[in-house]
Amino acid sequence: MKASEIRQMAQGEVDELLGDRLEELSNLRIQLVTQQLDNPLRVKSVRRDIARIRTVLRERTLDLNAPTGATGVGSTGSEGN
Repeated sequence: MKASEIRQMAQGEVDELLGDRLEELSNLRIQLVTQQLDNPLRVKSVRRDIARIRTVLRERTLDLNAPTGATGVGSTGSEGN
């Protein structure tokens, strides 16, 4: 799953997707320990999906807390004076 796809989802869908991926990771870890896992690379893929989802959630949190009209660091217009 791409980050751009996650960004287009509603908040509830993203939260549900995160829960699903965390549950899937738990199941994959159990299968890995009991040597029933057919594709061990799936664990890596799910972990990366979780990281992407959490990154998008963090971006949304930071966007909500950003002051309006701010253009970033050094935006005071007094550089070099």
